[in-house]
Amino acid sequence: MSTSRKTTPEAVDPGSPSADTYYQSAVNTFCSKIMISDGNNGDGEDGVEREAEDDVTAVSETCSQVSEESGSSCWSYGVGGGGGANRPHRSSDPRWDAIQAVRSRGSLVGLSDFRLIKRLGGGDIGTVYLAELNGGGGGVFAMKVMDKVALAGRKKLLRAQTEREILQSLDHPFLPTLYTHFETERFSCLVMEYCPGGDLHHLRQRQPGKHFSEQAVRFYVAEVLLALEYLHMLGIIYRDLKPENVLVREDGHIMLSDFDLSLRCAVSPTLVKSANARIGSSKNTGYCVQPSCIEPTCAIQTPCIQPSCFGPRFLSSKSKKNKKAKEVGNQVIPLPELIAEPTSARSMSFVGTHEYLAPEIIKGDGHGSAVDWWTFGIFLYELLFGKTPFKGSGNRATLFNVVGEPLKFPDSPSVSFAARDLIRGLLVKEPQNRLAYRRGATEVKQHPFFQSVNWALIRCASPPQVPKPYKNDLHPGNGLSMAPPVGKVEGVDVKPVGNYLEIEFF
Repeated sequence: MSTSRKTTPEAVDPGSPSADTYYQSAVNTFCSKIMISDGNNGDGEDGVEREAEDDVTAVSETCSQVSEESGSSCWSYGVGGGGGANRPHRSSDPRWDAIQAVRSRGSLVGLSDFRLIKRLGGGDIGTVYLAELNGGGGGVFAMKVMDKVALAGRKKLLRAQTEREILQSLDHPFLPTLYTHFETERFSCLVMEYCPGGDLHHLRQRQPGKHFSEQAVRFYVAEVLLALEYLHMLGIIYRDLKPENVLVREDGHIMLSDFDLSLRCAVSPTLVKSANARIGSSKNTGYCVQPSCIEPTCAIQTPCIQPSCFGPRFLSSKSKKNKKAKEVGNQVIPLPELIAEPTSARSMSFVGTHEYLAPEIIKGDGHGSAVDWWTFGIFLYELLFGKTPFKGSGNRATLFNVVGEPLKFPDSPSVSFAARDLIRGLLVKEPQNRLAYRRGATEVKQHPFFQSVNWALIRCASPPQVPKPYKNDLHPGNGLSMAPPVGKVEGVDVKPVGNYLEIEFF
């Protein structure tokens, strides 16, 4: 098994629901606690920490005590309650029922309710275990365990809090489901969805030539793109996109993970009238208007590009007259576009993974949401070619290459012009000239590379591969280390090692 690249913290270091449901979820969250506009754009970095975070005694609860407002806080963000009403894409998830069954017995969910089966992996602020509710029947979970004492000593408690708050706010099929969270005297635990397919980093290395086919890449990056679009709509800049953080679910679709480096800021979603009109014969043009994602009867021959399944419903599904786009000759008048890009966000923090760092981060110029589009370009490049474009002989050389070296493509494998053109647009070193800088994901989705993608029905697409059933994962011995007893979870993987450098810019 290959060694994954380290993320540099603070320092370098299946039914489809309606579009209205997703849009309303995003709008509600936008208007709630997740949005921060306090002069520093909600930059939750350690240099602007809230001082109370340093006092670990402030978070010294008992083993089964749920954080903050007892059990209710877990559910106030839709994290619980059966999950059906708040998370329609997870309405048939038995894990919700299993968690609720524990609560129905009048007890709070805690560490003693779980059996830790084996260690799945670790990051800068915690370790992830495969876990099962005692008594079984509810499937398995991924539990992220964070040592609060160790994090307090490294001034990382705020990062753990940021990740939990972001996870509580999410409601999207390509983003994690947080089933519950709780605190012990020493540990903070997040109970999330387990993805048996592993991550794209290891999956790529098992492909012929250690790279994916262009068709497979299009599938994965399209789903990542929709996840980024949703995050930006909520004012969340991800800042840590890389194959290691893209997990594969049991159905073959993806899920982004790890939000402790994310930046929260204010954003103002805006409806704008597109300046681009699609030209073509009337029989080959049309719009896949909402709610096509739940009623796949939209008879179109060309790809449905706008709007996506996760935007607002502009036209009523009850009126066939409104379903038809206005035509002038062969010209189709585009529908309005939802632009929700936090372009005004600005952070001076130096975060990310060396090979994925944007030039503006390295130069200390301050950065905003454009860094996600840079990392999206690096991500696309790596999946296609099996390597990143600016990797040097060491971390220092890599950073110099990102800032000073031009983008180059290898002779093989053969990649389409559209793919190369998209990468060129994303990997522009000046953020203000970068693709998606102003119009965000809307601009990327309309690129020819995604011409064959039906965005409204993307969850109906067949994945490149589906992982084997995870029943065998319940039995340790497949190469992953066994978990320690429940009462003896060690605070591992929470010390700066390897590629972590303690440098901060504010």
